[in-house]
Amino acid sequence: MAFSLRRPLRPALLLGLFLLGIFFTFWLLISGNSIPAPPSQKENSGLSAGEEDSFRILDQATGDILAVPDREFLTGGLICEMALSCEEEALKAQVVACYTYYGRLREKRRASGDGEPDFSCNTEEFLTYTTQDKRRERWGDSFSKYEAKASAIVDAVYGQELLTPEGEKVCACFFAISSGQTDNATDIWGGEEDCLQAVASPGDLYAPGYMTTVSFSSDQLYTALQKAFPKAKLSADSPASAITITSRSAAGTILQADVGGVSCTGSELRMALSLRSANFTWTTAQQDDTTFTARGWGHNVGMSQEGACALARCGLSYQEILSWYYPGSQLV
Repeated sequence: MAFSLRRPLRPALLLGLFLLGIFFTFWLLISGNSIPAPPSQKENSGLSAGEEDSFRILDQATGDILAVPDREFLTGGLICEMALSCEEEALKAQVVACYTYYGRLREKRRASGDGEPDFSCNTEEFLTYTTQDKRRERWGDSFSKYEAKASAIVDAVYGQELLTPEGEKVCACFFAISSGQTDNATDIWGGEEDCLQAVASPGDLYAPGYMTTVSFSSDQLYTALQKAFPKAKLSADSPASAITITSRSAAGTILQADVGGVSCTGSELRMALSLRSANFTWTTAQQDDTTFTARGWGHNVGMSQEGACALARCGLSYQEILSWYYPGSQLV
């Protein structure tokens, strides 16, 4: 299996940003949409140090349960999700989304009364959260500079969260890169989730990593599909012929598929093939190698981090970015 990164053709940086702004404005005009007004905010909504809560997080790297104060979690979580070189308004939006999403998980876990950790992380692999010691190891002599920047971003929005019209915390999920449009949560996961509706995210089309390819030999593809779908009827000579796409979302994400008579979701097929997203196509060459081309990176629901950066470059504030990706939410 071979993996490669393909970047879509892009103009020079300044011209690209200029064209992105024009494209975004044009899309708003033809679609009848407008940039949402910044959500209403309660005065003095930030929490004071004395009110700070903490998260109970299972560290999969060590097996320890960490008690992490909210501010420290947001600082350590921010650098796990986005580069600090990103636009500050996008980073602020990420902190608010993170606080809302994991605060919601904490509420649900504490309400269950089972005493289990609120969620898990991996401090060694910088997944969800990493400790100050790990950040110091990574940044070395630049630790003080980067730590100060991350802390300043967190302090600027600390305590702010997104609520649904009913006053509940939004399931403010986020991911790396969309396919140019996000998906409705209902289409991807089923059920009902307020404020997780499909929206345009044109800036993602210019993101490094927007388009990636993974190539398999016939033997490799047969093995991968058989492992994930053991009851599937596959041809060893042409395993790709067993894959049929049943439905896609408006954004192009595969919702349902069939693999040799076995029904599966697009997410399950994506994971079986180790692709970056469930928005993919494939071609089979004469030598029977099959190449899958994926657009975007992640589940495609909620806020696109690259899309948020693009909106920030177009001049949108973090409040406007959050309103864009979580329509109908209230920032408090």
